[in-house]
Amino acid sequence: MTSVAPYTGQDDALSAALQAEHGMAFPSIGRSTGKAGGRAIWFGQGVALLQGVVAAPALAEFAALTDQSDAWAVVRLDGIGAEDVLARLVPADLRSPAFKRGHTVRTELAHMQASITRIGAQAFQVMVFRSMARTLVHDLKVAMAAVAARGDI
Repeated sequence: MTSVAPYTGQDDALSAALQAEHGMAFPSIGRSTGKAGGRAIWFGQGVALLQGVVAAPALAEFAALTDQSDAWAVVRLDGIGAEDVLARLVPADLRSPAFKRGHTVRTELAHMQASITRIGAQAFQVMVFRSMARTLVHDLKVAMAAVAARGDI
């Protein structure tokens, strides 16, 4: 994982370089580009996270590149009820009509800062700081048990 922050005035050139080197454009606000093998995820104002591929050295001409590989824990939440589980933990509308595949948000998950990206019809990529990995798994398990206890899924 590499954070990619374009230098002033280099947004278009960076997006073209990302397209040429990795087959994806620099993402717009709240979006991700690419696919399962490699994604560029909007990660905040003027920053994207390149995931799944090693950042091409040519990108350094247009952006500051910072290795983030050790910084994040990543979980895939997939299946019927995934939206319901996240609804118990996240103060953002992640239901499919509002949050489609390729949409991403930086938000609070329980009491942690997180990045959540819809990667499939019922699938989400959830990222938190590595130090919060155990807490993330615990909070997801509690929310899953509560959703399962309803018995309607």
